[in-house]
Amino acid sequence: MSLFHMKQIVLWLRIIRPQTLFASLCPVLVGLMVAQTHIPQSSSTMKLTALLTVLCALALQILSNLINDYYDYKRGTDKQGRVGFKRALAEGLVSEREMLTACLVTLSIALILGAVLCYIGGWVIVVIGITAILFAWLYTATPYSLSYLGIADIFVFLYYGVIATWGTVWLQFQSAEQPFDFSLFTPVYAGAVCGLISMCVLAINNIRDVDDDRLVGKRTIPVRVGKTWALVLLGVVVALMPLFAWLAFGLNWAVGIIIPAIVLYLNVLRAKGAQYNLCLLQAGVVNLVYVVLVWMSI
Repeated sequence: MSLFHMKQIVLWLRIIRPQTLFASLCPVLVGLMVAQTHIPQSSSTMKLTALLTVLCALALQILSNLINDYYDYKRGTDKQGRVGFKRALAEGLVSEREMLTACLVTLSIALILGAVLCYIGGWVIVVIGITAILFAWLYTATPYSLSYLGIADIFVFLYYGVIATWGTVWLQFQSAEQPFDFSLFTPVYAGAVCGLISMCVLAINNIRDVDDDRLVGKRTIPVRVGKTWALVLLGVVVALMPLFAWLAFGLNWAVGIIIPAIVLYLNVLRAKGAQYNLCLLQAGVVNLVYVVLVWMSI
């Protein structure tokens, strides 16, 4: 493989933001572990469904990242020399046509994987899939984008938490041909912790970019309420994590998520400028730690 092709591969790996993919991967992994405790035996169909669920979740996350990059660039939110992670379009490393092509390719992959999952999971997964793609589009791409209105946090909590975990459990029950118990709230509570961690990621990103966002009219929560109150709200999000972990698994290892979450919060309070980028990476680690704690709890 030539040096040119290697550079292109590395560039596109950077563009899809692998450090953000824990947000979509972790709630699915949690859902798979929760499902395992309620389904007595695993089958090859369940394992294939699990793999397709992971791949589809990652494809949707990458699609959301690409759409976000494209429309933030078009709106002038992303510029050269930004404090956050560098954006390829803003730095002139790829063209708008190349980014749009990447969006279409990723969308096609997500639709193919999603079609198989819809066949397995029925109308429930159809609704989740359609709204997930719609959310990825509405996040940045319209004049009334969720990220510009300051309400994206709600959807992040749902789609990178509750819905992702619950939907994963639903798919495992359907692939095992087992009746689903709608009174089962463990996936909701367990997924909520992942959703809260992803809310932390979004909050850290918005706190870091508060001054730039204010200039371009991006009405994130830190822009609306100020940096101090945004940090207070972040503390509330952190405090809710062990509560939902306790509701899901009782007084068990999962409640220990409060320890890495508090460490992350203290680092955010001390962070300045580019130091917030390290906090974003730490938030991804917190999500992984939660997956391990769930595994230890069941």
